[in-house]
Amino acid sequence: METKPIKKIPSKKKILRAVASSTAIETGQPVEQLERLLRRKRSPFRHLTLAD
Repeated sequence: METKPIKKIPSKKKILRAVASSTAIETGQPVEQLERLLRRKRSPFRHLTLAD
């Protein structure tokens, strides 16, 4: 009898960190600055949502 693997759902904080670090690598901006930008309520990215 096989057991199904348990799916781990990453937290929103970890997803934001991953997006910020990936963007930082591509743009050369600091990760912390990009994280703050993504967390801001007035962020230019507020119309984008994370996939489920």
